[in-house]
Amino acid sequence: MPQSIRAGSGTRAAIFAPLDGAGRAELVLQRLTDAIVLGVLHDGERLPSEAELARQLGVATVTAREALEILRRNKLVHTKRGRDGGSFVTFAGRGANDLQDERLLAWSRVQVRDLGVHYSAIAGLAAELAADRASAADIDNLERILDRSDALTADAARRGHGTFRLEVAALSQSARLVREELRLQAEFGSLLWLSLSEPLRRERCRAVQRETVAALVAENGARARQLTVNQITDSIEWLIEAKSILEQESVSPMQARTTTPEREDTRS
Repeated sequence: MPQSIRAGSGTRAAIFAPLDGAGRAELVLQRLTDAIVLGVLHDGERLPSEAELARQLGVATVTAREALEILRRNKLVHTKRGRDGGSFVTFAGRGANDLQDERLLAWSRVQVRDLGVHYSAIAGLAAELAADRASAADIDNLERILDRSDALTADAARRGHGTFRLEVAALSQSARLVREELRLQAEFGSLLWLSLSEPLRRERCRAVQRETVAALVAENGARARQLTVNQITDSIEWLIEAKSILEQESVSPMQARTTTPEREDTRS
């Protein structure tokens, strides 16, 4: 069985998991930008060295260096020289919403829905298998992780839910499902759980987590899977609606600039 992912480390493990089809600086850049905006990598935190980052992500050192250079230009990290030097995160939430909005606008509705289909298949199956394979001790550990997690803020709720989903995947005893969960969270987690910016949705998310644990205790795989799939589907629908609102907001100012007021007819 894959080793259980400790609380607080799950989303970090996702961020530094090897990239699928690695080799492009854009992929490294997106991975690290998401981690910074999501709050997984905190303001002032020291990043791994270029060589270590490249090793963890499975890319060439020059690729990691290029991505870090773009992060510096984007004012998301700064680099200090000397014994205590390195690359440090310099982002305390400034512009987070703008960066998230830009990424959502860049995705088509087809891409967003396809993400939901893919993630539902992975996470839903993992939850179903976990109900059949998790021991009582495994579930006790999951409950302790849930009790320690914080859902008072959007960032904390996203980190906590990412860890919860990774723990459930680990309980499936499928190394492949765990790796895919890690990959999907690293690449899309900050987008997928944007809905947790709303307090009522954070409350609902916590309720679904509790219901999922109850399904595992009851060894009800169908229930665990349905809860998971329903939650992901709901999040995808929220993203589609949010995308529509952003598109309307981005078009309205442009229309205001390009529309010429009708002139009054002064002919007698």
